[in-house]
Amino acid sequence: MSNQIAQRVQAEALKGFCAQVFQKVGVVEEDARLTADILVAADLRGISSHGVAHLRRYVEGLRTGTFAARPLEQVVTETPVMAVIDAGAGLGQPVSYRAMQKAIQKAREVGVGFVSVRNSNHHGVVAYYATMALPHDCIGLSMTNASPKVMPTFGRKPTLGTNPLAIAAPAGKQRPFVLDMATSAVALGKIEIADQLDQPIPEGWALYKDGLPATDSHRAMDEFKRNLGAGLLSLGGAGELLGGHKGYGLAIGVDIFAALLSGAAVSPLTYPKTPEGKPLPANLGHFFGAWRIDCFRPVEEFKKAMDDYQQLLKNIPKVEGQDRIYIHGEKEYEAEERHLREGIPLNRQVAADLRALAQELQVESVL
Repeated sequence: MSNQIAQRVQAEALKGFCAQVFQKVGVVEEDARLTADILVAADLRGISSHGVAHLRRYVEGLRTGTFAARPLEQVVTETPVMAVIDAGAGLGQPVSYRAMQKAIQKAREVGVGFVSVRNSNHHGVVAYYATMALPHDCIGLSMTNASPKVMPTFGRKPTLGTNPLAIAAPAGKQRPFVLDMATSAVALGKIEIADQLDQPIPEGWALYKDGLPATDSHRAMDEFKRNLGAGLLSLGGAGELLGGHKGYGLAIGVDIFAALLSGAAVSPLTYPKTPEGKPLPANLGHFFGAWRIDCFRPVEEFKKAMDDYQQLLKNIPKVEGQDRIYIHGEKEYEAEERHLREGIPLNRQVAADLRALAQELQVESVL
């Protein structure tokens, strides 16, 4: 991306800008601040597919009313270990933050906590919520369903969401383990970035509407945006030979936890429209969990075991041409440290869009 960088922006300045944009379209200050923080956190960690590149999408949703700027968020049902929250069709980030807080609090009180959310919207990078458990010596879990962009194994119609999930576990001297993965071969945002940067995509990510392997990012994104029938492949790829049915099954599992438990729409029924074609609220579902480690074994003993396990993996022989084995989350932590020093890199298209938003909403630009 280096030759495509328009400029770098400091994280705090970018957060402040995004928060002002959200407030300009009616979002209350706390929710604006939370959403801005979660978007910028994605860019800091190098997950630009889920960062400020989505700001325009949220603004348009708030303008048209498919996102409620000031939702009636409410707890539908609750016990000492679980809760269901109706997000009121608001932004996905604030309700997800509060839902994970509630799961952690329940874990602190009784050992485990699970919270499911319905009637929500896109909530950004799933790892943000799972890692909220780490300072509390808990293991965190986060997952969400998404719009139907993924082909089921042996299917020709995009029916499943990318349905990502994240698991975060603390360590001692080593960095925490943070798994953040889509259940599809790749997130749609990766193709979106390739489209922005005028780059091809590898075979195995997606299929064109005619069922052929997609390699042209421009054609693929055009077919996705116009809902012409292009689809992402499940994790493992097409068919069963390389395990595509496993990614397919994981996606269904996320729908069970995030949608069927909460009462949200399963992926193929998200983002409905009226008979006239007007978009309705997405009704996405999320699921959050936290486990208190000391209910299982002493925390320091667990963290020492995590350190030993990571070191064991790092010390095994490497394949030719590689000198390091990574643990999930390491690359993102290192990207965050680098971007805090150097500023967050924005590509030309994202930078231009942020400048346009600043002008439209009369917010001082950081670019």
